[in-house]
Amino acid sequence: MTSSDVICSNAAEPRSEFGRECRQGLGDRRLERLGTHEDALAPRPDGSGIWEGSVPAAQRGQAYKYRIASTVDGYTGDKADPIGFYSELAPATGSRVWSLEWQWQDGRWMESRAGRNGLDAPMSIYELHLGSWRRKDGQLPNYREVAPELADYMLRMGFTHVELMPITEHPFYGSWGYQTTGYFAASARYGTPQDLMYFIDHLHQKGIGVILDWVPSHFPTDAHGLIYFDGTHLYEHADARQGFHPEWNSAIFNYGRNEVRSFLVSSALFWLKHYHIDGLRVDAVASMLYLDYARKQGEWVPNRFGGRENLEATEFLRELNRAVYRDHPDTTMIAEESTAWPMVSRPTDMGGLGFGLKWNMGWMHDTLKYMQQDPLYRAITTAS
Repeated sequence: MTSSDVICSNAAEPRSEFGRECRQGLGDRRLERLGTHEDALAPRPDGSGIWEGSVPAAQRGQAYKYRIASTVDGYTGDKADPIGFYSELAPATGSRVWSLEWQWQDGRWMESRAGRNGLDAPMSIYELHLGSWRRKDGQLPNYREVAPELADYMLRMGFTHVELMPITEHPFYGSWGYQTTGYFAASARYGTPQDLMYFIDHLHQKGIGVILDWVPSHFPTDAHGLIYFDGTHLYEHADARQGFHPEWNSAIFNYGRNEVRSFLVSSALFWLKHYHIDGLRVDAVASMLYLDYARKQGEWVPNRFGGRENLEATEFLRELNRAVYRDHPDTTMIAEESTAWPMVSRPTDMGGLGFGLKWNMGWMHDTLKYMQQDPLYRAITTAS
């Protein structure tokens, strides 16, 4: 670390909860950055558990991390901002001071999108990994550069919405974005937050909706991220039978913690409000619903009734969908859920999870299986 890094001490509370992590307020500008040990963050006197500080010399674009100094086992760590708006370009892992101003020109779309996102509206979704689409000279595209060409292609092919595979910041490009560290940060691989806003604004002006793949099911264990944030298992479960995902080698959120649920719900609302996203496709819902997902007997902890249902996760999903449809009733929530869990797309007051739609994974797998067959045998495959 250099003299420009923030120092944060958690000495006041050895076993801190999520709210006592070193973090900034939710204002539009990031103020806590740079400085020396004299610029350490400190807990607010109101008992809220929020740490804050002010660094007047901070400038737009400057990189920063939090240095966490914990009283737990002498732990120290340099962490990216969990609610930072922008990050350094990978493989660098710091956050950047940034703001989110943008003059939106999509008023006509926003006024009419309730009808376009309705359950009775025709919807044809183009699933897109931005970094793989029509690369030129092997270079990753920029949000702005892609927008006109993508809009023309989608209109020509008759698509109504594009579904962006995760563009939330992620350290490992090979994950296609499904191992997120920046739940409030658009990936710097493709440009700035304003570049992404231009992308969405342009598609909206062309009459195309934008759905974002969003991953509240797990997160990577990279040292600069959420894992072991303050020297304790702050975001994840301490017990590996609950907090470690054996299939993806990642950490699982502790949905039983109020602050963790608040963090995730805030992230979802953030994208809908500040980026005019038209809906969220919530990834890997099945892995959230079942405590024994991808686990053998003895590798998981039953719920308080002795069952395998993750009661905390189901309540989180209901809370998430209630919040989204309360604040943004003209958007849509889609569950990527591949099991027979009942009432995924039924309202929460009926006992459902509250999603608007359930992603048809079976159709996708059947289509891929069909296309893999030699044309000579496709009729047999279909009949079977």
